[in-house]
Amino acid sequence: MKSRHKQPTTSSTPFIRVGPSGVHGLGAFATRDLPAEAFLGLYEGRRYTKQEIATKVWDDQLTYLFTLSNHETIDGAKGGNGTRHLNHACEPNCEAVEEYDEAGELVLKFQTLVAVDAGDELFIDYSLTADDGSPPSKYPCHCGSPNCRGTMLAPLDEAVEKDVAPDAAPARPSPFSDLPW
Repeated sequence: MKSRHKQPTTSSTPFIRVGPSGVHGLGAFATRDLPAEAFLGLYEGRRYTKQEIATKVWDDQLTYLFTLSNHETIDGAKGGNGTRHLNHACEPNCEAVEEYDEAGELVLKFQTLVAVDAGDELFIDYSLTADDGSPPSKYPCHCGSPNCRGTMLAPLDEAVEKDVAPDAAPARPSPFSDLPW
């Protein structure tokens, strides 16, 4: 019997393989050697408005939420791809970059910061903010980087900069700053 759904013939993330991570659960790994600034894929999934996110109850469940600067949140668990498995590291080898596509929609793309070897795990710095005043220990980091902060929260100097320098250009908001956890 034929499937009624057409299967994609190519991956939307051909340079990413998902597999067990030594840092946390599943991770994203490079399928081949990649140079710095190599495009890894778009963060895909269902989009929610700020108001829709506020009405949801997450109850400490595993989430793949990424909030954009326009306050839309992408839920990678619903229609997402391998980019949702990029784990946090305090010294990341990748970054998330916002840009507008041809249709004028704000999208989030992932790219390498440095050259990576095939098989390397790919990481971004989550730079979380705890709007509810939660301690850093609530967001432990297990990246093992030599300069690990011990938390997935934004570095203290970034947090202090936000509070102390009101005349400075606004810092790019954390993709997770409006999340309920």
